[in-house]
Amino acid sequence: MRVLIVKTTSLGDIIHLLPGLTDAKAAIPGIEFDWVVESSFQEVPRWHVAVDRVIPVRFRQWRKQPFSKSTKEAWREFKKTLRERHYDKVIDAQGLLKSAFLARKALGPRYGLNFRSAWEPLASLTYHHRVSVDPTLHAVIRMRRLMAECLGYECPISIPDYGIDAEKVADSSQLSALTAEQINFDKSIIFIHGTTWTTKEWPVTYWQRLLNIVAVSGYQVLIPWGNELEFQRAKTIALAHPSAKVLPKLTLSGITAVLANSRAAVAVDTGIGHLAAALALPTISLYGPTDPLATGTMGANQVHLNPHFRCAPCLSEQCRYSGESTVKPACFDQISPEKVWHNLRSLMEQHVVA
Repeated sequence: MRVLIVKTTSLGDIIHLLPGLTDAKAAIPGIEFDWVVESSFQEVPRWHVAVDRVIPVRFRQWRKQPFSKSTKEAWREFKKTLRERHYDKVIDAQGLLKSAFLARKALGPRYGLNFRSAWEPLASLTYHHRVSVDPTLHAVIRMRRLMAECLGYECPISIPDYGIDAEKVADSSQLSALTAEQINFDKSIIFIHGTTWTTKEWPVTYWQRLLNIVAVSGYQVLIPWGNELEFQRAKTIALAHPSAKVLPKLTLSGITAVLANSRAAVAVDTGIGHLAAALALPTISLYGPTDPLATGTMGANQVHLNPHFRCAPCLSEQCRYSGESTVKPACFDQISPEKVWHNLRSLMEQHVVA
């Protein structure tokens, strides 16, 4: 059986789908997947053992200049590639109008979430077959159930297996360059501080306090970044202790290789945190305005810290709390660096490196 998956963004959402492919591969011998994904994330589907072909799309770029000659040519080439194969099933795993639009261009019967389950209900009207999945379930469980319903097997209840092929992930050139700088990855802890909402950002002063605690305990802190704002924040955090290292800008494969070789991580609510979970890296994830029961990291060696705060989770990109607090957003006042270190140390003690 050959199946086309349409799920273009975002990093965390793409990672959430991987266990569903692992389940399908175990349930249906010989199944192979092709995957339509935004070009900036095309590395991730390639890592899965069941994915045969990745078809990158540049929807974000095309919609900026929809009528330009280059966009029209790229769109024609994309459709040509997409229609080279006829699929037994085409599964829109995103449930958005844009993903439904892309799925319609493929050859094969279309499957997706029904009107009550899809993120954008009108997308369901474009499918030949619609399935119901409880929208209140955790994102990983929703995707596992979607795949099971569409492909006709019983959804497992086991710990999710993200099916990542370590050999496909390895970015040896970037990892070798970092190793040459005498980084001892077995004693390295990654600070994953970058995220899309300002309300999901753990305070810089807390990162600095945690850095001091970690460094005194004999670990080196590695700080990645993805844009200029994150780069400046990384440098500010690193000022707290001379042993900290701000990493060079890495590819997605590069940061994955660093995660796969490190001792542990501390992460805010962000796609790279889900990547750490997919690799089973011991990780403490920090949640303020968002709900870990809905979209928290899932898998082995994962601990969530979220506040018992009267307006959390608010699911808002702006903190509207007007009471007294020592930090902003106020809900993070209850997740101190000392609390994070206590949980991280316990987690590392439970996960002994072979």
